[in-house]
Amino acid sequence: MICVTGASGTLSSEVIRQLEAAKARFRGTYFSNRPAEAARARGIEAVIIDYNRPETLRAAFQGCDKLFLLGPNVLNQSELERNAVEAAKAAGVRHIVKQSVMGAVEESYSLAKVHRPVEKAIESSGLAWTFLRPNSFMQNAVTFMGKTIRAEAAFYSASGQAKISHVDVRDIAAVAVKVLTAPNYEGKAYTISGPEALTYDELASELSKALGRSISHVNLSPSDLKSGMLAEGMPEAIADRMLDLERYIREGRASRITNDIKQVTGREPRRFAEYVRETAATGVWDVEAEEVTR
Repeated sequence: MICVTGASGTLSSEVIRQLEAAKARFRGTYFSNRPAEAARARGIEAVIIDYNRPETLRAAFQGCDKLFLLGPNVLNQSELERNAVEAAKAAGVRHIVKQSVMGAVEESYSLAKVHRPVEKAIESSGLAWTFLRPNSFMQNAVTFMGKTIRAEAAFYSASGQAKISHVDVRDIAAVAVKVLTAPNYEGKAYTISGPEALTYDELASELSKALGRSISHVNLSPSDLKSGMLAEGMPEAIADRMLDLERYIREGRASRITNDIKQVTGREPRRFAEYVRETAATGVWDVEAEEVTR
């Protein structure tokens, strides 16, 4: 049995979809009743967890030999995920597949410093492990930039002309499902990237082609970007974490391209242009889509 944490999130929900397609036995964990009930309506075994209450973690992990670990994006994420590692060991989990980030082992930027301590806890736990270290998700273009793309035909960063090898969540999930359902992946770490590194100006160009209207990338100073994030209601500590990611990108460290997706899954990763064409057909970039979410 496989346990998937964060089951309603962008990545874990895709992992669940692919586990369903593979007819694998799994259980999803959720933070609240509404998504859990929706999952149960689809026939998914769903349980509620609270990372601050280890007994809920142990109960959720009971009977599972593999755990896909991705905790909530909060300031104490490292602490909460370490709670999950301890609970997994107590519940008899044998193998943890930890969702991490590109460059985690270097601990040279904020998100790496969130994930690497958890990796170290897993390494010292005595459990088998596999680490997945992806670059920025292509889906972030919708999740974090979609609002201003729809309303202003523009999106904002402090990344300058740095390149990023964005990766499609579906490809990350394909790696995760392979690792969770097949042998011989224990004790390995995979740095997961897309097949090309693009600047945000180049992403804007691809968006413009696919959507049939001009989309612009506006490069801001870090201080101006922070002001915008704070104005949107983002907590300052989270904004600082995101600004440190922007620094990491500006230094050219997010441009790395790897072959790990093909190595694990046997197929090439998706390109951003392909992702945008597919999502354009769904209407998520349309101005009307913003009205529906209000």
